[in-house]
Amino acid sequence: MHTEIIIPLVLYLLFVFALSGYAYFKRQSVNQFTEYFIGNRTMGGFLLAMTLAATYISASSFIGGPGAAYKFGLGWVLLAMIQVPTILLSLGILGKKFAILARQYNAITLSDMLYAHYKSHLIVWFSSIAIIVAFVGAMTVQFVGGAYLLETAAGIPYKIGLFVFGIGTVLYTAFGGFKASILNDAFQGIVMLVGAILLLTAIIYAGGGVTQTVQTLKAIDPALLTPTGPNNFMDFPFMISFWVLVCFGVVGLPHTAIRCMAYKDSKALHRAIIIGTIVIAVIMLTMHLAGALGRVILPELTVPDQVVPQLIIKVLPPFAAGIFLAAPLAAIMSTINAQLLQVSSVMIKDLLLRAVPENKMSDKTLTRLSVTITFLFGALLILTAWHPPEMIIWLNLLAFGGLEAVFLWPLVLGLYWKKANACGALSSMICGALSYTLLASFDIKLLNLHPIIPALIIGLITFWIGNQFSKTAR
Repeated sequence: MHTEIIIPLVLYLLFVFALSGYAYFKRQSVNQFTEYFIGNRTMGGFLLAMTLAATYISASSFIGGPGAAYKFGLGWVLLAMIQVPTILLSLGILGKKFAILARQYNAITLSDMLYAHYKSHLIVWFSSIAIIVAFVGAMTVQFVGGAYLLETAAGIPYKIGLFVFGIGTVLYTAFGGFKASILNDAFQGIVMLVGAILLLTAIIYAGGGVTQTVQTLKAIDPALLTPTGPNNFMDFPFMISFWVLVCFGVVGLPHTAIRCMAYKDSKALHRAIIIGTIVIAVIMLTMHLAGALGRVILPELTVPDQVVPQLIIKVLPPFAAGIFLAAPLAAIMSTINAQLLQVSSVMIKDLLLRAVPENKMSDKTLTRLSVTITFLFGALLILTAWHPPEMIIWLNLLAFGGLEAVFLWPLVLGLYWKKANACGALSSMICGALSYTLLASFDIKLLNLHPIIPALIIGLITFWIGNQFSKTAR
């Protein structure tokens, strides 16, 4: 193990736990259940920007994305910049109206919003199950990414790193709740921003400057400098698919949408759009460029996902490597935190309380139950991550697509189409989920497009058809 790397990392984690402890004691004097899941809707602009950015930027942005850029070159860097408008789209489309309706309905979860509009228990049950199933895949990716980092950069064996990282993340999530999530997201967002810039600077310096680094990359493979990459991998259908999957479709991600319910006012919303877009742009550019240019420093990697952990050791002094290691871990922890809270809220608010509404539980009891569920679900995720896939970006994109296929149209049309009803929404959710699952499972690409595009088209068409059969479906 590399002690010089582990020491600053331990100090960082202690600070994260301290923020969680602060959030835990703060919520003792308020409505615990609402505070635990959405922080009593008090987020300002900076916190909203950083929590959205930190939640969206995950293991794929610090591990999988740079790994893909290492393999496919500068074309992947250009492709990754498609993600820059995500916060603008999420807050612009959902933001203001979503927050107003959430207060009007006293909604805590995404299913609360869907039920308030569609008045359908079937939609709540289907959406809840979809969130839980998809988040198993999405969070497994995050746990794998965290363990990979500790194994490669700190010398901690994968399974030990997975256990330590997993338990630590689950602990701070379970006890801190939403308030801890947004406080840590703000801190972790700053760490990510600084760390990404420092790593890219160190790579360019080690490569002999920008010109020399690019020339060396060209000598390895000239296709690494083209927009479509080696073997024309990133062709036009792939780019269109990627744009829908990681940009426009992000509007339908539950853990993104839930943050649109928790900010304070319009001023916070507008500030968040500006700050969040800048943060996303800088981190996406620097990290993916680091992966692409990192091939000059480490030309013989067999597992592309190891490029960032290996670069940390190669181009940074040990203590600085420990500090930087906190950046990708911050991205991973913040995403797990948001998704774990989402699963806990779904299981308590949308499944348990709807199944036994006559069972009146106190806020304290519900919060304790949520903590227990978070622990149990976290243990399940550690088990699923025990044997990791080769390139985690594909598993992450698969989970992303499934959530988008289910939620995008019911959310957007529910907000902006007054005639949208439960029959149309449920038809869209079921057909979108089924078509995406079948196309992705059998690797069927219509017109060489990613399954998310035909799945969203099918979801939109079935929404309209279902809407014609019933004006009110319960």
